[in-house]
Amino acid sequence: PVLERAMFHIDNAYDWPNLRVTGHICKTNQPSNTAFRGFGGPQGMIVGEAVMEALASKLDMPPDQLRAKNFMTVGSKTHYGQEIEQCLVQGIWSDLKASSDYDQRRKQVDDFNAGSRFVKRGLSITPVKFGMSFTATFMNQANALVHVEVDGSVRVAHGGTEMGQGIHTKMVQVAATALGVDASQVFIAETSTATCANTMPSAASMTADINGQAVYDACKQICMRMAPVIEDMTATNGKSPTFAEAALECHFRRVDLSAHGFYKTPDIGMDWETGSGRPFHYFAFGAAVSEVQVDCLTGDMRVLRTDILHDVGKSLNPILDIGQIEGAYIQGLGLFALEEMIWMKNGSLFSAGPSTYKIPSFNDVPVDFRVALYSHKGQPVRTIYGSKGVGEPPLMLAVSVYTAIRDAINSSRKDAGAPALLRLDTPATCERIRMSCVDDISKAVTGGDNGFTVESFC
Repeated sequence: PVLERAMFHIDNAYDWPNLRVTGHICKTNQPSNTAFRGFGGPQGMIVGEAVMEALASKLDMPPDQLRAKNFMTVGSKTHYGQEIEQCLVQGIWSDLKASSDYDQRRKQVDDFNAGSRFVKRGLSITPVKFGMSFTATFMNQANALVHVEVDGSVRVAHGGTEMGQGIHTKMVQVAATALGVDASQVFIAETSTATCANTMPSAASMTADINGQAVYDACKQICMRMAPVIEDMTATNGKSPTFAEAALECHFRRVDLSAHGFYKTPDIGMDWETGSGRPFHYFAFGAAVSEVQVDCLTGDMRVLRTDILHDVGKSLNPILDIGQIEGAYIQGLGLFALEEMIWMKNGSLFSAGPSTYKIPSFNDVPVDFRVALYSHKGQPVRTIYGSKGVGEPPLMLAVSVYTAIRDAINSSRKDAGAPALLRLDTPATCERIRMSCVDDISKAVTGGDNGFTVESFC
């Protein structure tokens, strides 16, 4: 599944008329690792973005203009044959460039770099298009159990695992809205296969999508059973009963106030023999503008400002969604700019502790960090209340840091009379930044231009 998702996301948000992707799974002599947040998506997407950076350099064209000229539109087809039914990247891109003052800041960064030889700034804007579904079709299912008590309280069990992302809160909101009660009346039973059997992993950014639909299905079954009783009570008493009164009366009339809900994502599937299909139910979009400052003599990097505009559909809970976007971006910052596994030639792990393996810290959070949810007035996707998953897609917004670092490095290389950088491996660590900024010291160490690899010193 990791390789598959990497292959699916190489195109990112761009319309590639001629693209063939072949994946190979290889065994190594290193310990195996599991996938994390994006499940191959970030690795595929960074390939596509590196291609765009290289093309822009060869064409001597601003990268943001090249990207905008090649965006997908409604009706575009991916390299695996899925038609794009909703495409929000153009609207997000133009709105974010305006709200972040991108064009004005581009001039300011260029002016700063013109007057500074060894401290450089970089500015970049990058998009995200992320496919939403498990790539293994059978996994796109969920079930839930809902009980209404005689006092009007509601107990909900679902298949999602709460790990701090707020899935329980969202399921409370889904049930409360479906039943027409206050959220304070809804209680969550901790996830257990004793209540919801055969659950799927809380992954692929689909937990709220599929479990929310299952909870909604169960609630609507109960509402249908209660409706005749409520109608009868209203006719008899001349006013609508409260939910608690209706629940008690349903109990006396032997109406079942428990329901098992089930949902399976419709109209998805992939034919791996032909390499085509519709593996994703929908796509989530976003964009980020990041500005960095680089010390060319040490490789030290700081993110000065980041502006994010991200599509979550009709958000179930904006506060939770913004928190997810912020956290994912910072984790992406670690992936693309900080965290590196370095293996010694004898097979031991060099980066085995916090002194050599750098995870994002408070100091790595952008000095100015602005996150907003994209407001889309068009046709919503066919999801629970028109919302979209938010767990994984924002991680790829941190690609903007990587491309901003490239921008800063190229300014330094231009001052040194060196050609623009075509290859910058991730993560863009301080070592790679330092040795990519060409000067007499870096040439003496590498024996030439841009020949540095961390591995060559291990």
